[in-house]
Amino acid sequence: MTAGALLTARAEVVPLDDHRVGTALDGLVDGSGYWSGSGALAGIERTARYLAGTWKPATPDEGPGTAGEGSWARFIGRIGAVAFRAAVEPTRDERRRRLLALLEIWADSPFAEPGSRMRTGLVRVAGGAPAAVRDERGAAVAVGWAAGGLRRFVDLRTGEEDPPSLGAIEEVRDVPRGGWGSAEQVRRLVHLVQERGPVPWDLDAVAVLRDGTGMGRAAASFALAGMLACGYLPRLDDTERKIHRLKVAEIEDGVREPGRMGSLDRLELAADVLPEDPAQLWEPHGMRAVAERIGQGWLERYGRRTVVPERTFSAVIELHPSRLSAGRFCAAFTDHAAIRGLGSNLDTWIRNSDFRPFPTAEDWGLVDFGDTLRAVVPNLFWVYAELPAGDPVRAGAPGLVRALQERLNHPGLLLDAGSLSHAVGRTVADVHDRFGSRPYVGPEPLDVASVDDGLTVVVDGTVDRRGARSQPELYFRPAFHGDDDRSRTLLAARAGSRYDPELGLVEWLRGPACARIVERIEGAALPSGSYETNPVVSAPDVLGQVVGELGIDEDAAALYLQLLTLRAPSDRNIRMWNGWKAARHQKAGAVLVERGLVIEDKRARAGRQLFLPGEWIHAGKPYQPMEAWKAELLGVERSYNGRLENPLPLPTRTLPELFAHAWELVQGAREPSP
Repeated sequence: MTAGALLTARAEVVPLDDHRVGTALDGLVDGSGYWSGSGALAGIERTARYLAGTWKPATPDEGPGTAGEGSWARFIGRIGAVAFRAAVEPTRDERRRRLLALLEIWADSPFAEPGSRMRTGLVRVAGGAPAAVRDERGAAVAVGWAAGGLRRFVDLRTGEEDPPSLGAIEEVRDVPRGGWGSAEQVRRLVHLVQERGPVPWDLDAVAVLRDGTGMGRAAASFALAGMLACGYLPRLDDTERKIHRLKVAEIEDGVREPGRMGSLDRLELAADVLPEDPAQLWEPHGMRAVAERIGQGWLERYGRRTVVPERTFSAVIELHPSRLSAGRFCAAFTDHAAIRGLGSNLDTWIRNSDFRPFPTAEDWGLVDFGDTLRAVVPNLFWVYAELPAGDPVRAGAPGLVRALQERLNHPGLLLDAGSLSHAVGRTVADVHDRFGSRPYVGPEPLDVASVDDGLTVVVDGTVDRRGARSQPELYFRPAFHGDDDRSRTLLAARAGSRYDPELGLVEWLRGPACARIVERIEGAALPSGSYETNPVVSAPDVLGQVVGELGIDEDAAALYLQLLTLRAPSDRNIRMWNGWKAARHQKAGAVLVERGLVIEDKRARAGRQLFLPGEWIHAGKPYQPMEAWKAELLGVERSYNGRLENPLPLPTRTLPELFAHAWELVQGAREPSP
């Protein structure tokens, strides 16, 4: 029999052995491009039978063939993760059929025999060497390629000595044993799915997992479906979305929440969560027991996050905070000590790359710190203003700010300060008069010229294929940045750009506006459950002035201040912040319309009917359209097309101060006007 023929007598498997096998295994294997062809199931079966001695190649140099790039070998001892995905309701039927076919093959293989003495690893194979070897000691099979010319292999020992080798073994480990996945268990699960259908979905089990770990609801739902990765688009089809009961934004956020989990991490999380008797999955609360086991595994690996209110989590999803998922964003506030890059100081250095030298640190710490810095600081005002007093995310803001400030005070931290201005120079040699001539010294010599004045490191650009040199890059040590000559030299040398924000974020975190916002959050002025956006509780003195001078009631005065100052005073937000029903809101608005203070209208993406007089500036998602008067008040700049499609500036006032400033403008005859 040739390597291209499927060995199983189950004829129905042959049509299933196509590129969709890789799709069905998404997130549990690596190298998706290697799975784009057909024959993966055949390759796995032939490998198993070669190891067991029940299949012999037609020619000595013919191997069993490969499946993907060979990462499927990790399924040995962890096949429970594949079985789990095959059993649950959210898995698409076309994928389930392929997973069940794989499981049937697996149950008939030595991979499912607990007594099999098997190893996996990496081997360096000489040119022309066979892809499989066998003798009286056992057998070894190359199952795929790895980096550096190495090959992944699986071997099976049948004698007392190690089995024959394909070459020089560079890495080897015994496969895990003792977990879920005996041949009997695998066969029984396949039979039950075929007989009863998939395990019915249990939304209460999702809640058990969410509440036990602090995951977001979408991530918990994906984990309970055995699919903490959704690399193929569309992420979910209509049937899957209905089962999970998730919106598109929740799905996209849930996909991002696990962060840098690899395929092995996902395998190990789900490998042993199935009950010893798979029939228990179909019993009442069967999935809840699975949720508890997944939760325990998650806690052992990643720890527990604070559970935040569902309303807060949903609001953060709508906020879409840069590179962070809603779960990671909330955890930065509630559990910042556990966030990589925030819990301890980072020692960084500049390393070479093909693109340009850049700062780095161990274990992704600097990447995570930068992602957190760029996500939470621009949105800190939103957390302070639009979450209620007592909310765990809002309450964690002062601690997060202090943690960021502590990390920024570490002399070993280097951050990006942007590019060198063309007006200053084109190479490092052009800035010796500003930054001196002492080169940067780090763990590895740089491939390009550099200077380091203690605060700023300037590194030359790299030359591309066309011979053009990129502009020099600037990096700075925030611990030494302040109000001194070196800092002013840095600011004067960098090319002005709102897209190089780290230096500005550092300055704002150390500035007076941030300090006053933290003071407001930590103060006792705001009753639990109330919002800073409601001037009745946050700015009663200003509210009293509006009531007195305009001769309107307190509700109308509060609504007027909110329409003057708040970025997104939608009807839904106003009623939530003020605790109003629709009738009360409409009554207050009618007073303002009658007095000519606001106008009624319908405008795209506003979510309200009341507007300040004057020009309205449109904006595309994710930016917020608003009145021109308010945009000027908040410092929001128009983009090149005249729309409001630039990031919000970092705030310079607390909300009580902003209410007061807006009212001062009105008092000074600079109110909104047609």
